[in-house]
Amino acid sequence: MTATGQRPEKASSGERVADWFDGRLGIHTLGRQYLRKVFPDHWSFLLGEVCLYSFVVLILTGIYLTLFFHPSMTEVTYHGSYVPLNGIRMSDAYASTLHISFDIRGGLLIRQIHHWAALIFVAAMLTHMMRHFFTGSFRKPRELNWLFGWLLLVLGMFEGLFGYSLPDDLLSGTGLRFVNGALLSMPLVGTYLSMFLFGGEFPGHDIVSRFYSLHVLLIPGIMAALVVTHVLLVVYHKHTQFAGPGKTERNVVGSPFFPVYVAKAGGFFFLVFGVIAFIAAVASINPVWAYGPYRADQVSTGAQPDWYLGFAEGLVRIMPGWEVDLWGHTLVLGVLIPVVVFPLLLVLIGVYPFVEAWVTKDRREHHLLDRPRNRPVRTALGTAWLSVYLILLAGGGNDIVATRLHLSINAVTWTIRIGVFLVPSAVFVVTRRVCLGLQLRDRELVEHGRETGIVKRLPHGEYVEVRQPLSPAQRYTLTAHQRELPSAGRDLHR
Repeated sequence: MTATGQRPEKASSGERVADWFDGRLGIHTLGRQYLRKVFPDHWSFLLGEVCLYSFVVLILTGIYLTLFFHPSMTEVTYHGSYVPLNGIRMSDAYASTLHISFDIRGGLLIRQIHHWAALIFVAAMLTHMMRHFFTGSFRKPRELNWLFGWLLLVLGMFEGLFGYSLPDDLLSGTGLRFVNGALLSMPLVGTYLSMFLFGGEFPGHDIVSRFYSLHVLLIPGIMAALVVTHVLLVVYHKHTQFAGPGKTERNVVGSPFFPVYVAKAGGFFFLVFGVIAFIAAVASINPVWAYGPYRADQVSTGAQPDWYLGFAEGLVRIMPGWEVDLWGHTLVLGVLIPVVVFPLLLVLIGVYPFVEAWVTKDRREHHLLDRPRNRPVRTALGTAWLSVYLILLAGGGNDIVATRLHLSINAVTWTIRIGVFLVPSAVFVVTRRVCLGLQLRDRELVEHGRETGIVKRLPHGEYVEVRQPLSPAQRYTLTAHQRELPSAGRDLHR
């Protein structure tokens, strides 16, 4: 009985369940603290969500495919729905891939969703990292989170390579021969690494089962742990935001996580899933039946890796066939140098936050983002790196470029060789000048306002253009940045 003589109302079953969990897990306290967490409203933040949702699609479709795929190199004779390959000897892995594609209801669609999701996942990660790079959100205290994102990008590239190789078709086998040649070019340990990876002489009998374990167990587990850690650090450090009225280093302006962001995120997940499914339904990718099973004495014409590894092949294709004999051993520099440069290009991305902090002597915490034009050197370095990547990507398809444009493959190769050195330098200079020019344009807007196209004649006969002053909010956005830092940091921030 209460003080008024009324009986207290009995809690509903849902309330009792919620109380039970709250007493043991503290759900109410966590919910009160994090459900109202603010998320900034800016389209560029959706890039990270595309990464997350495409990763979820990969997990879901991958689970389905594992139910029917046989990771075995055992030779079988194919008798299935694809008549042109009936009676052909092939590995069980390739036969099961054909079975998934032609005999499992929805199998081909799921395979294509899986492959397209992988391409979009890596593309979204690279774009997401470039957004962070050009806006400077990698600075203190987010250097470790930048490294976690960089590790996800690297692991995603190798995860794609392993999955790409599982069907044991002629195209993926040609790619593995490329990997084997890269391993053999490494001094002292090359032959041991090749024997360890392939379980004997190439192509061996264990490569599919080993890649399968890496592809469905080890690397996805590491990536899932990195994704969770990455998201937790985003929550812990709070979101970055672009400068604007009311936005400071100590607050975040936006919408609460629940219910606004949850509703948006749920809808966006199904949008991403739907777009990937639509692409997979209308655009064929990796038709393994057209290549046939892998044979060590054959090479498929026009063999190309997925786009995110095209620059690695481009490094090999544009290198001269240099060889050096030292102490009775031959170093194949035409392959060894690309093997060294390939990880170096990736490492440059990972260590950049620490290099910039060291050069600029900047040890402060940053929660407001930079406009790329206000950091011309950083922006120029990023575009120069992207130009190197795109040139090498074209080099990885030099034969396709030559045949499609009816050019000499030697001319294409030499153009790319020269371009690798000249184009990044030109891109750096041009990008930096463009950023400085945009800074001057912003300064003019702040001082004189926008052009209106209206010309006014003054009483004494002079003609002047009427300009519209910027609003206080616009002026704040254009001027809310630090133009330079003391000492050695000035060069990177002018």
